Amino acid sequence: MMSAAPAAAPLPASAPVAVVGAGAMGAGIAQVAALAGHPVRLLDNRPGAAAKAVDELRATLAKLAAKGKLDAAQADAAASRLTAVASLDALADAALVVEAIVENLEAKRALFRDLEARVGEHCLFGTNTSSISVTAIAAGLARPERLAGLHFFNPAPLMALVEIVSGLATDPAVAATLFATAAAWGKTPVHARSTPGFIVNRVARPYYAEALRLVSEGAADTATLDALYREAGGFRMGPFELMDLIGHDVNFAVTSSVWKAYYHDPRFTPSLVQEELVNAGYLGRKSGRGFYAYGEGATPAAPASAAPAPCPATITLFGASSAANALAQRLGAAGVAHGRSPAADDGRLAEADGAVLYVTDGRTATRRAAESGVAATVLIDLALDYASAPRLALAGALQCPEAARTAAIGLLQAAGFAVAELADVPGLALMRTVAMLANEAADAVNQGVCSPDAVDAAMRLGTNYPCGPLAWAERIGPAAVVAVLGHLAATYGEDRYRISPFLQQRVHAGKDLH
Repeated sequence: MMSAAPAAAPLPASAPVAVVGAGAMGAGIAQVAALAGHPVRLLDNRPGAAAKAVDELRATLAKLAAKGKLDAAQADAAASRLTAVASLDALADAALVVEAIVENLEAKRALFRDLEARVGEHCLFGTNTSSISVTAIAAGLARPERLAGLHFFNPAPLMALVEIVSGLATDPAVAATLFATAAAWGKTPVHARSTPGFIVNRVARPYYAEALRLVSEGAADTATLDALYREAGGFRMGPFELMDLIGHDVNFAVTSSVWKAYYHDPRFTPSLVQEELVNAGYLGRKSGRGFYAYGEGATPAAPASAAPAPCPATITLFGASSAANALAQRLGAAGVAHGRSPAADDGRLAEADGAVLYVTDGRTATRRAAESGVAATVLIDLALDYASAPRLALAGALQCPEAARTAAIGLLQAAGFAVAELADVPGLALMRTVAMLANEAADAVNQGVCSPDAVDAAMRLGTNYPCGPLAWAERIGPAAVVAVLGHLAATYGEDRYRISPFLQQRVHAGKDLH
């Protein structure tokens, strides 16, 4: 586990901050620093780019003030602190230089070498790289200990997260000062060690990878899966619409980069489905077509929902799990009669006119039915909150009689769910995805990349997940997550689903994940 960095004071607001690179990220960082009270010098090697960015930032600040989102005096003061400069020599007195130039190792190394010859010995260097090793960037410096990653997320003025990334040579005191400074700027910083993808770009990979595998296996269409991730999982966007927004060329490149950097670890293997989209030029919104069609005349894809089924005549709920209690509450609110029984030895959630419902444990319904001898097995997927989710997925065993499948659908519809019928894939959709997100987060902790609190904060704030992966795993139950991963590994026979040692240790010790 990553050791705690020493506490430190932030840079004083009077300390000059320089930003090199006047693109969207650099300009956004300059705005954040100016609003925090720093004199800011903005430099770009494109003629006129820095001056144009400063003019646009001043206009942005004025608009925020006009809309009442920023005090007018504060906006004017921040605007007055922004200065466009034309050479590195103008950055000589900077206390911090933030680099936000092209993602190219040699370009970044050359810039910092040039800066080192001009700035004072106490000046700190921050790189906004999202994908290049901080250790490698610093390697060309006489004093590599002064450089750390200062990774903002786009748009920098709005996104709360900043990853403070320590390379092999980074002085812990430098990382601590940058952490405190980012906090003073109103951000939520997290410490990370320089490894491929840092925290967010690494831990987010399963959100795309598992969804892409579900489509490749015919679990459901993309609109149905996206609706499940949003409405049952609480994610702001489903994975397919999110990949269309990001751009498949960008998303595929990031996945490929992390996969190669981890020496082709199967956990990060890129998807052939996405590669085909890239090869076809179907890059998402920016090209007018990805998983969905965009532009004039395009019709939004609608999720598939099961046809209305009759409410079962007899319903019995077992145990007092969150799913059982939520079903009882929802059925009661709808005036649907049902019984309650103690928890069953086989973990069943409900019985409805012969159907036996379970929350998925990573096995297929068909395998579970074969192993239990209960042919009428129907599995339901995970939900962030079974009490409020408007949609829920289920899958029946191949052995399941059609009448039992219909009864299970009728039960969930009587409880107010729109029901998505999935093919009988292991772990269904949300359960396998959340289990893999938690597993990747656990491995990041196990490998000393970050702390449990940092990974949860990073994924909530950097990707807008509804819950941190480890916190979500604690809600499900760490032992249940380990069981899901074990069943996925047994089904696929792939190292992709190997269980993080951190998860295993915490389960064996009976401890939570924080």
